[in-house]
Amino acid sequence: MTKLFIEDLDVKGKRVLMRVDFNVPLDPSGRVADDSRIRAALPSIQYIVGHGGKLVLMSHLGRPKGKRVPSLSLAPVAARLSEILRQHVRQADDCVGPKAAKAVAAMAPGDAVMLENLRFHPEEEKNDAAFSEELASLGDLYVNDAFGTAHRAHASTVGVTRFLPQAAAGYLMRDEMQYLGKLLSDPARPFVAILGGAKISGKIAVIENLMTKADRILIGGAMSYTLLKAEGIPVGASLVEPGMIGTAAGILAAAPAREGALLLPEDHVVSRKADGTSPAETVGRDGIREGWIGVDIGPCTIARYGAEIDAARTIFWNGPMGIFEVPAFAEGTRGIARRVAEAKAVSVIGGGDSVAAVNEFGLAGKITHISTGGGASLEFLEGRELPGIAALTGR
Repeated sequence: MTKLFIEDLDVKGKRVLMRVDFNVPLDPSGRVADDSRIRAALPSIQYIVGHGGKLVLMSHLGRPKGKRVPSLSLAPVAARLSEILRQHVRQADDCVGPKAAKAVAAMAPGDAVMLENLRFHPEEEKNDAAFSEELASLGDLYVNDAFGTAHRAHASTVGVTRFLPQAAAGYLMRDEMQYLGKLLSDPARPFVAILGGAKISGKIAVIENLMTKADRILIGGAMSYTLLKAEGIPVGASLVEPGMIGTAAGILAAAPAREGALLLPEDHVVSRKADGTSPAETVGRDGIREGWIGVDIGPCTIARYGAEIDAARTIFWNGPMGIFEVPAFAEGTRGIARRVAEAKAVSVIGGGDSVAAVNEFGLAGKITHISTGGGASLEFLEGRELPGIAALTGR
């Protein structure tokens, strides 16, 4: 850790302004449908409350676009956190202004207050200095435990740090920095990276950086078809990004410098429709016919990738191997998830659909670390400095 950590702070009697990522789904009745992000922040919350701090929580929820949207209030989140903590978490009616200041002024040591949705104010995403200063006036110290927003230079992740004396990482932020940082700096080898999902355009920089770090990169999902197309292999009606074919060809040209570093699917599950309403079949690497769509990796690819995973000592996975939301096309993602879960390796899953997959398959408990930030984890693995981390106080 090169940044100040929550345990380095003297929080007793202090107002601790903490950024969390409580952008959680709500059910039709307005209650929290999945509280995993709330629970992920519990170690930091309990540390501050347990050490007599006055905890002032701030988060965004949804995309209200700078306007007050009642259905995106954080009140249901405060209610759910109250249930989990078994203590009342007061919900402020705003995140700045007299109502927020009054709620914070009434706090006693060990209390917790939830500020209203930050993105009800357009100044949050603009990293507005005056708004940042007003937020900062509600705290004496700052803690960031929202890795999922660390790649955004917003008022609550960067701006407030300019107006408070100390800005530290919470437990969740620390874990993200340590696990993801070790992937780039000192992974146990062999280091196998598994990359899937729909589009290659969002992962070009990740592939390029990991090609210098990982021993093997296993490619799946629809993004593989742009690479196969660049190789001159027929992909039928599979999803391809035409504008990325030249870039994909460049990646393939660089790969032979490290033989076997980049693996593409050897076979595919294909169908005429992507929604599961049309029969599917398995074809070889160059067997996708016109009008057919690649919807999953095939059994030979699962076996080949599985062998690489079995031999790994470090694994990073981001992106499903196929359209796993359709049961008929889920076997590739399920098979890879099982092998990752069973591997005798440090396993890190980088957010997004990969997390949804291991949760759906009941394997989350067997993964070493599940990142809470899809976009943030990818930018971190591109080798980019994340604004929310850079803004923290150095040791």
